[in-house]
Formats: sequence, C-alpha cells, structure tokens
Amino acid sequence: MIQLKPLINSGIPLHFKRRTLEKDTGSLETRVTKGFNKNTTLAMAASASSSLLSSRSPIKLTSLSSLTWRLPVSVSLPRHQRRRASPVFVVLSMDAKPTVLVAEKLGEAGLDLLKEFANVDCSYNLSPEELCTKISLCDALIVRSGTKVSREVFESSGGRLKVVGRAGVGIDNVDLGAATEHGCLVVNAPTANTVAAAEHGIALLTSMARNVAQADASIKAGKWLRNKYVGVSLVGKTLAVMGFGKVGTEVARRAKGLGMHVIAHDPYAPADRAHAIGVDLVSFDEAISTADFLSLHMPLTPATSKILNDENFSKMKKGVRIVNVARGGVIDEDALVRALDAGIVAQAALDVFTVEPPPKDSKLIQHENVTVTPHLGASTMEAQEGVAIEIAEAVVGALRGELAATAVNAPMVPAEVLTELKPYVTLAEKLGRLAVQLVAGGSGVKSVKVTYASARGPDDLDTRLLRAMVTKGLIEPISSVFVNLVNADFTAKQRGVRITEQRVLLDGSPESPLEFIQVQIANVESRFASAMSESGEVTVEGKVKDGVAHLTKVGGFEVDVSLEGNIILCRQVDQPGMIGTVGSILGEENVNVSFMSVGRTAPRKQAIMAIGVDEQPSKAALKRIGEIPAIEEFVFLDL
Repeated sequence: MIQLKPLINSGIPLHFKRRTLEKDTGSLETRVTKGFNKNTTLAMAASASSSLLSSRSPIKLTSLSSLTWRLPVSVSLPRHQRRRASPVFVVLSMDAKPTVLVAEKLGEAGLDLLKEFANVDCSYNLSPEELCTKISLCDALIVRSGTKVSREVFESSGGRLKVVGRAGVGIDNVDLGAATEHGCLVVNAPTANTVAAAEHGIALLTSMARNVAQADASIKAGKWLRNKYVGVSLVGKTLAVMGFGKVGTEVARRAKGLGMHVIAHDPYAPADRAHAIGVDLVSFDEAISTADFLSLHMPLTPATSKILNDENFSKMKKGVRIVNVARGGVIDEDALVRALDAGIVAQAALDVFTVEPPPKDSKLIQHENVTVTPHLGASTMEAQEGVAIEIAEAVVGALRGELAATAVNAPMVPAEVLTELKPYVTLAEKLGRLAVQLVAGGSGVKSVKVTYASARGPDDLDTRLLRAMVTKGLIEPISSVFVNLVNADFTAKQRGVRITEQRVLLDGSPESPLEFIQVQIANVESRFASAMSESGEVTVEGKVKDGVAHLTKVGGFEVDVSLEGNIILCRQVDQPGMIGTVGSILGEENVNVSFMSVGRTAPRKQAIMAIGVDEQPSKAALKRIGEIPAIEEFVFLDL
C-alpha cells in the first residue's frame, strides 16, 4: 500500500485510465491493467483542497496511452478524507524529459532548442501565487525582467528547481541568496543584446541632437515650428563614453563613423584596446568636463550609484547632452532636472530609469528637453532571438550538469570544505579588492599572480575556490558581473586577465590550510606607490588570525590590520605623534578606528601606517590627512 500526502490546490492534471475501482471502509483501489514502460515509476498524489473535501463527486480518471505492462496500485487515504476526497494521479518517468517553465515571452528559436531536450510549459503573466503553485512541477524556470523570482518561489519548488534562466543581463528580479541556499543555479544571457543596446544608444544620440521626438510631437499637434527645433551637428564634437565594456566599445566605433572625437573613461579597461579603435582613455573628471556628449555604459554598483549628481553636473560643460542606455540608478534624477533647468545640461535621452516604469508625473519624464524610451535597448527582433538562443543553451547545459559560463551565483560547496576554508575565502576576496583598488586608472589589469603558502601538498589543498574569490575581488568592484566558482575563470579570460597560481611548500603541521595568500598585479601603475614591490608589481599579502582575515604586507612594508570595515594607507616620515595626529582628525569626524598598524624600513625613515576604520571618512577629513606635512601619500580603500 502506498501512503500519499495530499497536495493542497495542486492543480495536477488527471492521467490514468480507470479499470477497476473498489470501495471499502479503508481504501480506494485503482488497477491499471495495461501497465506502462519498465523504466517508469509511478507517483501518486491525492488532491485534498477545501473544495474537494466537501465534494461527494465520483473519482474521475482520464486515459494514459502507451501502457505496456501491468502494475496494480493501491491508494490509501487518511481516515478523515475517505469517501470525501478525489484522488488525482500523475506519472513521472525516471527517464522522462525535464520540465521547463517559460514565464515570459521567448523567441521561437530558443523555444525550439528547449523542446529538443525538455517539456516546455509556456505560461505567461502568472501571479506570484500561480508561479509558486506551478514551480514544484518544474526543473527550470526562464524569465525576463517582469517576473519576480522570490525566496517564496524557491521554497515552493521543494528542491526540484535546478536552474533559473534570466533572458537578459540584469538579475535584480531574482533572489540570488535564496537560489544558492536552495542549490539552484542562476544563469543569464549577457552578450546577445550588445549590438542592439549600442544601436539604441546611437539612435537616441542622433535623435536628441536633432530634436526628432519633440518635432514629431509638435507637427502631430498641428504646429510647424522649424525655428524652435534647430539641432546641433555631431561632426567634430567630443563624445565621452563612460564605461568601455562591450556596449561602450560598440558605441565608440559607431560614433567614430559619425565623425565624432571619442574619449572614454573606464579605470580598468586596457588602454591598447581603446587605442586600437582610436579612443583615448581619460580620467573621470576630464571626461565629464571636456565632453559635448556623454554616453553612459557603466554597471550599477555602489561606486556608480548616482555618480552623475549635483557635484559632477557642476563640472560639466554648459550645454552638455547626456544619453543613458545603461542603468537608471547611475544618474541622480532630481539633480538632472536641476541641471536641465539651469542650462548646464542642454538635453538628455534616457532609456532606463531608477524606477521602471517611472511615475507618470515625473518632472524628468515630462521635461521638454528630455527624450525617453521604455527600456528598449535590447528590443530588436535579432537581439530577442539571440537572447532566446543564449539563455536556452545555458539552461539546457545546466540541466545536463554542465558548468555554465554565464552562471551568476555560486554552486553549493560541501559543508566540511566550506567550514575549513571560510576565513580564507574572505581573505582571498578582500586581497583581490585591495589590489585592484591600488591600481591607477587606465593601466588595465591583465596579469595577476596568486601565491599560496601552505604545509599541505597540492592534493590536499584545492585552490579553485580561493582563485575564484580573488577573481571576484578583482572584477566585481568595477563590473556588473557576479563572479563565483562556476564562472570565475571564464570571466577573467573574457576580460583578458591572466591569473597564475604559485604554491610555496612550508615545513610544519598541515593542520591549517594556509599560512598566507599573496596577490600581485604586474605591468600596472599604482595609486599608492608604496604598494609596488621591488620587482614592480602591486603586492598585497594577508593571513588568517583567530579566524579573521588580516592584511600583513603592502609592497615591501610589513603591517598588521584586520580586513574589516575600510582601510586608510599612509606613507609617512617615521616621527613621533603621527598616530595621534591622524587619530585626532578621525576622532573629530566621529570615525571609529578598529585597528592601527605601522610598518617601517628603519627608525626615523619611511613608514606605512595602516588604519582600519568602521566608517568612510568625509572628503574633508581625508584632505586634512593628506595635508599633514609628514605624510607623503595616502589612499582610502573600500572593502
């Protein structure tokens, strides 16, 4: 006898041909006399929703085709449901195709790929409740930006959901933490819409320059205002591309073809790639102060959130024009309205907004000098098909158990391995973050060496997770990519970053996995000259003490500071009172100092002071620190 738990409101379809039905005081029995394939197992579920519990309707079963052998099955219901509930049955095959739920419209080419491998359920416009109900029957889910894949969705899947595919780049609508907790891989489609986004950027640029949208609306309103809508030429104008990734590079190529002078700002883009297409990499301030047009292509990160604000608008040329097909949050929209009203910004063309859709009464949307489109960057027929194919291939690969190059969350790690390596994982990521922040903008990170010092042999220490975390620290602060064990090597290779590993075998007990980790970046300039080793690499080194990650070396200087909060590094003349002087400035700003360490070459010569702080000091406080006569250089590092 198979005991079945009721699936409340399951909505499962009926799938068995009724041959015999016997009722007695304790059981309901159904016999399937033609059987079914031997590679198939039978799963039964009794639907006991509140509506069915009060029903006295007879059991209804529909036929199941292709039955090949006999298997009698009995169903025993709990006593309180006997004679009242209608049992519902579903067949699951051990070798059956997986089920993919497509919750938003996907191109036919992608659907065809999915159907070759899986059963595809296209159910659009599902409510959150309907999605949670369906998801327990699905192995994969594909969404665009309109469906929220919340923690409740993963919890409702009962562990069956193996992969969520986001047909596009951004994954703001997917709860990555919940996905990882439930062992569900999340993949996206980051490359297929590159050209479409670049073309839309150029379309907005040209239509804004010639007032196309405003003139169109005016003429349709019965007006003929030729003098009002005199535009500006693009030839000879300076375009600053803010973010020189895939889309930014394509925009630059097209703008060069329009006769524009193109500069770009991207602290970590290789200079040779920019020079190859005739683009100069410049600083952020130089870009915004010299440009006639700004085209935004930067990811939305804590560092770029509202980066175009009142302060930076004030640095721009009067009459600058701005295009944004990246992320709405990189612009302070209230500040942009003020800049438009003041004439600092002559026009803006926006495809993305902080809140989408934006409020109908938005002053920015209604501004006469603003051209807007409803997030159409990737909306071409070709891009939609490309995205559909890219996400379908990623989802099918993940269901086959292949490592997905476009995965955006970490796979599950065995608990015992994670427990032992956890503090070293933190150390590896933070050393990567420190190292990349010490690189001067425009240098381009291409060659990184990670050194592990351990008493364990190579077979007893798997460094893939540590390498992935160093890569995560190097790339995530300056990118919208989520780096993990699955995609770390792919992401580094895609960006032209070569990461090599070296092991230093130490004598002693192998109880501790590692003695220290060192990260070096070669062939770059540094924002903090003292971080350069004698051999010319930006060098940071750290170890784990009492379960906490510590920075122990910067360049050639020994330090000892906990990698918690943030760090200020100062190179100074070694003399009395320096710790007190810097500490007083921070104290006046109510900035709490967690650690302070000084490493020096010799008494009364040069020293490095490393200060751990819980809060970010104000610009004024950092300026006061830099003005201390004995301090030769300093840098603030955000961990």
